[in-house]
Amino acid sequence: MQNLVNEAPAKKNYEFIDSIRAIAMISIVVEHCFSFDESTYHPTDKLSIFTFVSVIQFIKFGTIAFFLLSGFLIGEKFTTYTPYQYLKRRVDNTIAPWVFWSLFFLAMKVLNDAVIAYKFNSGVFQPHFGLTVLDYAKNIYLYTSYWFIPNFLICIGILLIFKRWLYSYWLGGILFLFTIVYMFNIYNEWIEPRHSTAIFGFVFFLWLGAQFNRHLSTLENWVDKTSIWLWIALSAVTLVSGIWEIQHLKTLHSVDPYNTLRLSNILYSLCFFFLLIKIKNFGFAKYLKSRETTYGIYLIHYILVAMLLPIIFVSLRFDINPLSYGEVWLYMLTRLVIVYSLTFIIVTLLNKTKAKVLIGR
Repeated sequence: MQNLVNEAPAKKNYEFIDSIRAIAMISIVVEHCFSFDESTYHPTDKLSIFTFVSVIQFIKFGTIAFFLLSGFLIGEKFTTYTPYQYLKRRVDNTIAPWVFWSLFFLAMKVLNDAVIAYKFNSGVFQPHFGLTVLDYAKNIYLYTSYWFIPNFLICIGILLIFKRWLYSYWLGGILFLFTIVYMFNIYNEWIEPRHSTAIFGFVFFLWLGAQFNRHLSTLENWVDKTSIWLWIALSAVTLVSGIWEIQHLKTLHSVDPYNTLRLSNILYSLCFFFLLIKIKNFGFAKYLKSRETTYGIYLIHYILVAMLLPIIFVSLRFDINPLSYGEVWLYMLTRLVIVYSLTFIIVTLLNKTKAKVLIGR
């Protein structure tokens, strides 16, 4: 994943890319730390629901931002390397670490069920909730954060096939039509409506990022001439529309009301992306060392969310359901601090050893 791994072109230093990359990764970790399954605590009063939906929508720009950042860097890589060289780098720096951590996660899930079975079923292994190993694999690769890499690689493959026309507007138009189909599919559910299975839904943003790079001077001059308040206002308006669309999809009993490819979220993600470009430099971002840590955080953080957090809070006999809504927010923030800080430490330590190959270096 070119925007996550340390692969910024050696001859150019896009500092704003590092800042946006770090912020986007934080947003994704926040989303996963703040999410609960349907059997766990969910607010019921309107104010609490609105607050929760607003926060989730606020940090929902991360996925589209990563595709834009990847596309921004991809054009230069396509010209620097042959397709074979490029794909080989993808295997070494992206696919191999992803395979390792996703299989590690799968093994941990199976082992967890084996322990539960031994403890409660007299040593007879019966997968928890009736899931088989294949069911676990399907869940991990389609419905957790590990969906991103297969989707991303398919997007890369499409652009490699049409490399000759990478900067063609007709190609962008066709790719945008695929995105539109997925937008309508959220409501009509002709096919699986979750964004994690939208195989061709994100290629347009990869293509769009390449256009941003090609016309960077023009883009920066244009953004510099605009007021920061314009982008704040546009981000606020599209944020509100995103909140409304989530609530509307909930009333329709949508399978995925928080779908990244909602029209309102696409507009919000683009407006917020331009707001970040307008601000450009964030002092704290340099301490997060995004080039060295972002891909590792992506690979590892979900394992901590799914495996470590339950162990911690179950061992403490912690029950979220009796908590007040304010206490629930404190609980979610605690989850975020544990996951992000621990993942950052793990990735930083791995980077200092030969095991750094496991996080895409």
